[in-house]
Amino acid sequence: MQLQDTPEEWRVVATTTPFEGNKTSVRTDDVVMPDGTVARRDYQVHPGSVAVLALDGAGRVLVLRQYRHPVRHKLWEIPAGLLDVPGENPLHAAQRELYEEAHVKAEDWRVLTDVYTTPGGCDEAVRIFLARDLSEAEGERFEVSEEEADMELARVPLDELVRGSLAGELHNNCLVVGVLALTAAQTGPGLESLRPAEAPWPARPFEK
Repeated sequence: MQLQDTPEEWRVVATTTPFEGNKTSVRTDDVVMPDGTVARRDYQVHPGSVAVLALDGAGRVLVLRQYRHPVRHKLWEIPAGLLDVPGENPLHAAQRELYEEAHVKAEDWRVLTDVYTTPGGCDEAVRIFLARDLSEAEGERFEVSEEEADMELARVPLDELVRGSLAGELHNNCLVVGVLALTAAQTGPGLESLRPAEAPWPARPFEK
């Protein structure tokens, strides 16, 4: 048996949007269950995101530390950001985020993995890229503001991030998923088996 997630859409008999924010909103759907009853489901509508696990030649991962108000923590994360433009090519968005948050560019890009971060309450889809052959970006640094103005950058050995993830010391979803996926690829089929950077992404279709 092949384990594979499959698209499916149960009938919605009513829908409202009780809250609409700058980037996300909250939707309420009345969904018909298999037994014919109707259940109400509230969830966050999200444009989608990209994240970048940037691996340098010394086997270190580029990470940043940023305050996240909803969880009242400063979290170590990998560079990430929203898909601000509908239909935006996720590779281009990932390259932009790596430049803006770390002033770094990469020559080798692959898809590491695709995830739904909180499928029980949010439709956010994230594509996590592996970026290698890193170098300093040209030009001036991107001017940051708000939480990003307090951001710290570091390069940390992959093994240390794996240890911290398993020890419950690191909690950012994309960082934990990314470092464990990279470790699995390295010890398994190899990095050359990863999908190309512009592989199709049904969760957030895009034009190449």
